[in-house]
Amino acid sequence: MNYPKGSIKRSQSVQSPKASPKSPKQYGNRGMTLEKEIVESNSYYLESGKAVIHKKPTPIQVVQVDYPKRSAAVIKEAYYQRPSTTDFNGVYNGLYIDFEAKETKNKNSLPFSNIHEHQVNHMLQVEQQGGISFFIIRFTSRNETFLLPIRPFIEVWNQQFDGKRKSLSYTFIKESGYLIPFTFQAKVNYIDVIDRVYITGGDHDESK
Repeated sequence: MNYPKGSIKRSQSVQSPKASPKSPKQYGNRGMTLEKEIVESNSYYLESGKAVIHKKPTPIQVVQVDYPKRSAAVIKEAYYQRPSTTDFNGVYNGLYIDFEAKETKNKNSLPFSNIHEHQVNHMLQVEQQGGISFFIIRFTSRNETFLLPIRPFIEVWNQQFDGKRKSLSYTFIKESGYLIPFTFQAKVNYIDVIDRVYITGGDHDESK
């Protein structure tokens, strides 16, 4: 699999922790976070035997541990570390799935400052090994959620190192990504998009 310029460019610094003219509105639970809706959707996929996909635990660094008893240990102080890879991974229909979820209140773009370079490198490695890797991006003000594959993302990501824009525009995500439908059982029904884009090979217009 070939990518623009062969591989991802390295930044000097990294901040740490075809569709119809009008996209159909989604009517999910506006009070829920994207991550929670994905977790609930994954639970439905698991219970129905459709897929086995889980959220990766956030690594922590333990600083202080007390041992009040020989058989027990109590963590007194610990800190969350920056995740080394992505938010979710698992298996669907014999395919390895690995993706990152991002949510923004900005109506028109998702800043690259919300995305870590080590995560992008990891996602590229997944694709190069034959897995499926993508972003799930929600614009909360529009109540729209998209699946954006890693390949079109990389083209824009690399441009920031040439002095171009440092964000993904809503227009780009809408044109290069796929609107994820809301369903009662799976509020973020991204498996439906995977079926149409990666498995049945439907064209871009039909997938939106």
